[in-house]
Amino acid sequence: MALLFETFRTLVDSHQNFILTTHVNPDGDGLGTECALAVYLKSIGKQVSIINYSATPPQYLFLEEIFPIQRFEASVHEQMIENADVLLILDTNHPDRLAAMKSSVLKSKAYKVCIDHHLEPGEFADLYILDEPSAATGEIVYRLISFLNGRHIDQPAAIALYTAIMTDTGSFRYPRTDPEVHKIIAHLIQAGADPVKIHENVYNRSSLNRLQLLGKALTGIRTAHDGRAAYMVLTKEMFEETKTTDVDSDEFVPYTLSLEGVQVGLLFSELTDCIKINFRSKGDIWINELAKEFGGNGHKNAAGAHVTLGNIQQVIDKVLEHVEVYLL
Repeated sequence: MALLFETFRTLVDSHQNFILTTHVNPDGDGLGTECALAVYLKSIGKQVSIINYSATPPQYLFLEEIFPIQRFEASVHEQMIENADVLLILDTNHPDRLAAMKSSVLKSKAYKVCIDHHLEPGEFADLYILDEPSAATGEIVYRLISFLNGRHIDQPAAIALYTAIMTDTGSFRYPRTDPEVHKIIAHLIQAGADPVKIHENVYNRSSLNRLQLLGKALTGIRTAHDGRAAYMVLTKEMFEETKTTDVDSDEFVPYTLSLEGVQVGLLFSELTDCIKINFRSKGDIWINELAKEFGGNGHKNAAGAHVTLGNIQQVIDKVLEHVEVYLL
C-alpha cells in the first residue's frame, strides 16, 4: 500500500481541484470516507467538492455538518466534473454504481482514483487503491490520511471515519473486525470521535414509518431448506403503506441471520424498475458468488443484486433454488 499511497501523495501535490463521489444509495462507509478525505484535502488548501447521485439518508445528515454534500444535477455538475483535476470514487469499484453520474465521470478528462474494498473492480480508473481484506473503505482511508499526515487525524475526519468503520463492520460484529480495526477505532476516539453520539445518530433516530416497515418485514420472515436459509420480502405496497423507500430498509437483512441455524439471509425488495436483493451469509459461505449469478457482487459474506426480469415471486423462487448449493 505504501507505493500506492505515495503515488496518491504526488497526485495531491500536483493538482488543485478535487471532486469526490460514492455509490448510489450511499451508506455510512461511502459517506464517511468522502467527508474524511474531503476534510483532509481542504485542510491542505485544495478546492474540494462532494457530489453524490443520491440524497444523504437521514441518519447520516450529521456528516453534512462536517463537509457539505451536493446532490447531482446534470445542468449544474456536469461541467464541474469535466473541469475537475481529480475525481475520487469511494466505496465502489464499478461506474454502474454511480447511476446517472456514470457518463459524466467516464467522459471527464480528470485523473480518476478508485478507493475501495470490494471484489472484482471494473476498469475505469487511472489509480486503484484497493484492499479487499479491509473491513471497510474507511479503514483504507484512515491508513491513507495517516500516511499523508503523519498519523494526525482531525476531529471532523475522526468522526467521519468512525462512522464509516462502525457501519460497515455492523457495529464491530462482522468477521473482519480484527485487533487492527480496534486499534484504529481507539485512535479515532482519541482524536475526538464520540462513539455514543455517533451510534445514537446512526441507529437511534428511526422514523415511525421505518419501524412500521421493519415490523412488516419481520412479520413476514420465512425460512427454507430446513431452516438454513431465511428471507424477508418488501413489496411496493409495503413501501407505499408506510411511506418509505428501500433506503429505509438498510440494516434489515441481518435480522434473518439472527435465527438459530440460519446460514444465509436474504431480503427481496420490490422497486419500481427492479427487484433488489440483499444477500448475507455466515462463515465460509461465499455469498457474493450467489449474487453474481443474478448480476450482482459484493463481499464474501455480504452482497447485493438488482434483477429486472420476472416478478418478485419468480425472483424469490429462483434465488431459493440457487441458494441450496451454497448451504453447508
